[in-house]
Amino acid sequence: MLRRIVPGVALLLTVGVTARALSAAIPVDHLILTIFLGLVLGTVYGVPVWAQDGVATHKVWLEAGIVVMGASVALDRVVAAGPVLVVLVIGTVTTTALVVELLARYVFAVHEKTGSLLAAGSSICGVSAVVAIAEGIDVDESRIAYAAATVLLFDAAMVFVYPLIGHALGLSSTVFGVWTGLTMFSTGPVTAAGFAFSETAGEWSVLVKLTRNATIGVAAIAYAVYYARRGSTVGDSETRESAAVGDGASRGLGYLWETFPKFIFGFLVTMLAANSGLLDAGQVASLANASDWAFLLAFAGLGLEVDVGELRTVGYRPVLAVLVALVTVASTTLLIVQTVF
Repeated sequence: MLRRIVPGVALLLTVGVTARALSAAIPVDHLILTIFLGLVLGTVYGVPVWAQDGVATHKVWLEAGIVVMGASVALDRVVAAGPVLVVLVIGTVTTTALVVELLARYVFAVHEKTGSLLAAGSSICGVSAVVAIAEGIDVDESRIAYAAATVLLFDAAMVFVYPLIGHALGLSSTVFGVWTGLTMFSTGPVTAAGFAFSETAGEWSVLVKLTRNATIGVAAIAYAVYYARRGSTVGDSETRESAAVGDGASRGLGYLWETFPKFIFGFLVTMLAANSGLLDAGQVASLANASDWAFLLAFAGLGLEVDVGELRTVGYRPVLAVLVALVTVASTTLLIVQTVF
């Protein structure tokens, strides 16, 4: 197994180190350059067969980077902002999902289940949410691919656009980090955009995004219950019996645990260990350095695995539905975050 992933990990490292070297000459953050360089290489040459297994580990590197990054987060700051963050997360997730659902169904005439997948991906955690929700509502594979491609299109754009907006508006690191964590879609791009802005922004963006990710289980069950009750009235050609659709809902707490992102626990344990004095300053610094390198590998893989050809298949209606929702929610959320922080 190790021999299969080493070549691909070496490719990730090469992309990351090259981007770091280029950032010394180009006034662009090395994390953004890493994603861009990976995207260009992946688009022009594709990912070689010998590197595919190693490149696929980029999600593991992202989770590992987040876990060890917990050592750098000040617990007192988290506790102080905790209640406010929870309210903001619940409000933003709910509002985003509802706005995307309404726009998709009643304005842009997107298929109902496709709209639900887009709502989940936009409001919670990108493609991971799309897949989790799809499991419980018995949706056709083509609709999953359609929604996932739409979400990935926005991921690819926002990782570059958000830092530009943040600097143009002169946002503070805290405001930018919280705003990014609340309104961007997938964990990887959120982390990249946050740390590209500043170290503090990166920590806030990850913290807020992990809180959002934790809602995925509840959302998956809610959608499963909704479509189970709709049953055969949904009018979808691929809809099965309502009992089958409700299978995800019937799993209850087990389904919550199944869909919950487990690496959040690692982040919390590391944060608690660092803030309780179990880790000294040298160990915290070492973990911070390890986190930087893990993110470098993760973002190189993120860029390499962007399938531009697949993104071209996305129709304009789901894109417009998500775009209008994003602009509306992100603008409103930014005003609220600036007021609160």
